[in-house]
Amino acid sequence: MSELLITPLRATLRLQFHKGFTLDQAVPLVPYFARLGISHVYASPLLAARAGSMHGYDVVDPTRVNPELGGEPALRRLVASLREHGMGLIVDIVSNHMAVGGGDNPWWLDLLEWGRLSPYGEFFDIQWHSPDPLMEGQLLLPFLGSDYGAALQDGALPLCFNAEGGTFHVEHYEHHFPICPSDYGELLRPDDTLSGEAADQLKALAERFSTLSYQTDAHSLAIALKEELAQLASDPPVRHAIQRNLALYDSKTEAGFARLHQLLERQSYRVASWRTAADDINWRRFFDVNELGGLRVERPAVFEATHGKIFQLIGEGLIDGLRIDHIDGLADPRGYCRKLRRRLDALAPGRHLPIYVEKILGEGETLHADWAVDGSTGYEFMNQLALLQHDPAGEAVLGELWQRLAERPAAFAEEARLARQQILNGSLASDCESVAQALLQVARDDLMTRDLTLGAIRRVLQALIVHFPVYRTYISAMGRSTQDEVFFQRAMDGARQSLGEGDWPVLDCVAGWLGGHPWRRKPRGRSRKLLRHACVRFQQLTSPAAAKAVEDTALYRSAVLLSRNDVGYNTEQFSAPVSDFHEVCQQRLTSFPDNLLTTATHDHKRGEDTRARLAVLSERSTWYVEQIGLWHVLARPLREDDQAPSFGDELILFQALLGSWPLHLRDDDQDGFTEYARRIWQWQQKALREAKLQSSWSAPNEAYEQAVQAFTERLLLSREGALLRGKLAEAVNSIAAAGALNGLAQTLLRMTVPGIPDLYQGNEFWDFSLVDPDNRRPVDYPAREQALRAVAPLPELMANWRDGRIKQALIAQVLNLRAEHTELFRRGSYQALEVLGSQAHNVLAFTREHGEQRVIVIVPIRCATLLENGAVPQVDALRWGDTRVVLPFAACDANLKGLFSSRAVTKNRELEVSAALGDFPVNLFILQEH
Repeated sequence: MSELLITPLRATLRLQFHKGFTLDQAVPLVPYFARLGISHVYASPLLAARAGSMHGYDVVDPTRVNPELGGEPALRRLVASLREHGMGLIVDIVSNHMAVGGGDNPWWLDLLEWGRLSPYGEFFDIQWHSPDPLMEGQLLLPFLGSDYGAALQDGALPLCFNAEGGTFHVEHYEHHFPICPSDYGELLRPDDTLSGEAADQLKALAERFSTLSYQTDAHSLAIALKEELAQLASDPPVRHAIQRNLALYDSKTEAGFARLHQLLERQSYRVASWRTAADDINWRRFFDVNELGGLRVERPAVFEATHGKIFQLIGEGLIDGLRIDHIDGLADPRGYCRKLRRRLDALAPGRHLPIYVEKILGEGETLHADWAVDGSTGYEFMNQLALLQHDPAGEAVLGELWQRLAERPAAFAEEARLARQQILNGSLASDCESVAQALLQVARDDLMTRDLTLGAIRRVLQALIVHFPVYRTYISAMGRSTQDEVFFQRAMDGARQSLGEGDWPVLDCVAGWLGGHPWRRKPRGRSRKLLRHACVRFQQLTSPAAAKAVEDTALYRSAVLLSRNDVGYNTEQFSAPVSDFHEVCQQRLTSFPDNLLTTATHDHKRGEDTRARLAVLSERSTWYVEQIGLWHVLARPLREDDQAPSFGDELILFQALLGSWPLHLRDDDQDGFTEYARRIWQWQQKALREAKLQSSWSAPNEAYEQAVQAFTERLLLSREGALLRGKLAEAVNSIAAAGALNGLAQTLLRMTVPGIPDLYQGNEFWDFSLVDPDNRRPVDYPAREQALRAVAPLPELMANWRDGRIKQALIAQVLNLRAEHTELFRRGSYQALEVLGSQAHNVLAFTREHGEQRVIVIVPIRCATLLENGAVPQVDALRWGDTRVVLPFAACDANLKGLFSSRAVTKNRELEVSAALGDFPVNLFILQEH
């Protein structure tokens, strides 16, 4: 498979693979992707995940390609098709965690079976030593649906024998808790019903299993013993004798209860209710998900084992780049990335395989330049675009409305702080306690600080994390970097204001331990190890605390305007001037010119065009407030009571409807409304539970949820809701064209500013999706293929803009221009262009230059007023008046050709916007000197 056929990285297409969309199903789509202008398919995780996984981040076996996706043969077929079209493959990998629990992860099951004697005992991030005597040396397994005693009494933990494998385990629904082979002896002793040679063989085997408890190589010896047991158990009388032994462990009987409990007590784990995880869990998870266990990928053995299959595929030339999921979960992101870069360079000599990291960047934060990566996955670009498209004049009006109706803080920062406090004292309480204990050990290690109390350290730690402005810092042996110090001091300032003065000295000590005093200053040994451990644990806590509090809580609580609430957004900021956008584009070109640029992901809260439409409300805030007053009155008859939904939840629902309302939905389309109502409730239930105000995942408020669901269904489906439904449809229609114009503008900008444009699956048509799983619905590729082949004339595209073909046509034209002028878009300089005239504030323009090639890009911004409820997403040429773009050079051809053969004339080094945007809502012009 020749690597020479692969084109340079130019544009990626993110595909979500699962059992309903396999690798083989993508093969016939490759020609379409190529015609669209895509250079690389960017795949969701492809290694073996939990059966039925719809995303692939719950890997259970990293040594093979997921059989549900077609396995390695299907991957090879897809890559062969990509190579035929000169295309490459970027793969998402999960370095931070694996799926645990269940009965399908062989590494996890071996760990449970043998504890610290397992070769995988150091693979997972476990705190084996605990101040709780009940947990010392044991792994907490919070997978029971009820308390342990109740589950045991109810017979929900039956002891089972797997005759084919020669193993014993306790079962709890889908969960398997293996029994250590050294305990098999008591389970195999033959009873009086078994005699002769079979009884002697079983007795001898039982004794050999019992001797494992003092064998240093017990793990390897047990393999052969299990095989003997499986062979012996193939004899029905032996198998029946073993089953009779198991009956003695029937926990529904008094004797069986005690016997099974004692057996479980001897294991390396403690099975417990899922509710114990928040306070007692002693292993690192992905955020607070009990089914995802953290890996210690910083250990060489773990790095090799988890990456072996990926490295093999890279070595064979099947993979052309990597995307690293949740980089902030790792103990040492910098060290990991640099190690990965060295390995990729060795596996593919003469080629540069890009590495992208999924990283949420806070305000003022940039990716560290010394990680040796090519950039982030582009969440920050989503934020930069959204800031550009929001009108600052709407912030106060919308903030006042939200605060008045919802009685929640208008300032998102306050909502986020409240959420962090709740998370640190709730689902991440055990993680927070682990860090506090680690800091206490550091304090006790020094005579000058040993009197500091655990209580004071807890208070200081929580105050720091509550005010942390970024996901994490990256403390090294040298301490905190200058870049990280800025953010740490912000957290210190916030913590000092919220703590009593008596805790300030403790705060200063903690600041010193957490990178203020480098651990390399301490002599090698216990003191240095304690300090390093505390730093790592702290950094691995701030990241999930931010994610759970902001992404999975506050973003669902605050609704000043939902288009400013998404993953990676600086939601505390409502809008930004055009100059800020130009500045970040220039910075990206200098620092990470191949950074991915995305406007939609598998993790977004709302689709790219949903957000683009909602952004229009910032321009029409006064009108929107008036509409809310009317809708609130019309909604009263649809309520079962005054409490459900709350005014805040009602306002959030209205915004969700305004943003996601399908453009094709007709008043008489009952099936369409039924499907839309199903999607809305799926989103709404998740939103209610994530907000953790009226309901939650851990304690669902079914009465409230049912009342809200009834309200939503009446609104969308009943005759009583027709009047409100009609008013909402009218409002959608009044902002739809402006929203579509925003959508086209962000599409063009994503493809033309410095960076690599990333297209999310199916989003070549309009994307009015909501949070997952809504944004992972099947894509109608036949319709998209047919639309691209048809090559409709521009008037037809404009007249039928609602069907999404206009967006696809724009993408295809520009991506194919990128193919023709690759270096111009990859490395061309970036210069903001001055805009003059009456509507200059509604235009963004820039030029890029490489050698003798130039491109001029012009897009409208915040143009709802100029559209005047227009029927198409295009500003009438007359509305631009004297608005013009000043060119810093004399165009060699005064008659410039733009998209869709549109033309514009330059005069005195100026380009009239009315001409530039006369035929199509957005435009670019390529100039090439001859």
